[in-house]
Amino acid sequence: MPVQLLPASAAAFAPRASSVNVVLGSKVEPWLTQTLKRINTVKRPLNSVPQHHRCLTESLSSPNAIWTLASLMLPKTPESGFKRDVSNSLVEATMNYEFLHVEAYIVYVDMVLRNEVAYKLTKDTIKALVDFHKEVYCVDAKANTCDWTDKERQCKKLHDDFIQDINKFVFRTHVSALEGLEEGGAGELVSGKSEEVKNSIGALIKPLLPPLVECSNVSEDTHYGQGLPFVTSGLVPVPALQLLSPSSVDLSTYTT
Repeated sequence: MPVQLLPASAAAFAPRASSVNVVLGSKVEPWLTQTLKRINTVKRPLNSVPQHHRCLTESLSSPNAIWTLASLMLPKTPESGFKRDVSNSLVEATMNYEFLHVEAYIVYVDMVLRNEVAYKLTKDTIKALVDFHKEVYCVDAKANTCDWTDKERQCKKLHDDFIQDINKFVFRTHVSALEGLEEGGAGELVSGKSEEVKNSIGALIKPLLPPLVECSNVSEDTHYGQGLPFVTSGLVPVPALQLLSPSSVDLSTYTT
C-alpha cells in the first residue's frame, strides 16, 4: 500500500492553498476529459496531459470551488430549549431543527498512486460544527448524565478533542468523485459518498461517559449519550440522543 502523503494545506488549522495539488498519470481517462469539457464555458484545448492538468488545477483552485459533501439536520438548541407543538409534529420539527450543508474544498488529487481525491472542510463548516458541539451536544450530554467529580473537566476535554479532530478531518474518496464537478470548480458528491461523510463526522463526536463507580446508583434509563450522535433517516442524519428528537416526527420527510 502506497504511503499516504497530503500537502501542508491539508493539516489541521492550515489555510487554504492558492493552488490545488494535482497529480495525473501518463494517460488521461476519457471521463475526466468529458467532465472538463462540460464545465468549461470557454472552449480550451484538452489534447495532452499537461493541458488537462492545467485545466483541472485552475478549476479546483478557484476561490469559488466549494463542494457540498453532505447535508446534516441538527437541532437549533439543546433539548431544554425545544419549542413544542403537539398539534403539528412537522411544524415542531421545523422550529427545532435546521440544515447544515457540509462544505469543503479539494486539497489533493492523485490519479497515479492511490486514485483518490482529498477534501478539507471550509472554515465556516468547521465553525458551525464546533458551535453545535459546544452549544447543543455538550449541553445535552451534561444534562442527560449523572454528576461526578470531574464532569466539567471531562466535558471540556471532550469539546477540545472535537475541535482538534474536526480541524484534522480530511475526507478521501475515489477520484471518480470528480465526475460531480461543476462550472467554477464547485461540485457535489455522487454515488452515495455523502453517507460516508456523515458517518465519518458522526464518529468524531464522542459520548460523555461517567465513571461507573460514581454513577452506580443511577437508573439504567439514564441517557449517557451514544457514541455516534447522528442516525440516518433517508439521506439526512439526525441527533441520536434519545431526548433530542420528538418521537412523533417522521424524519424521513427531511431527505435531500
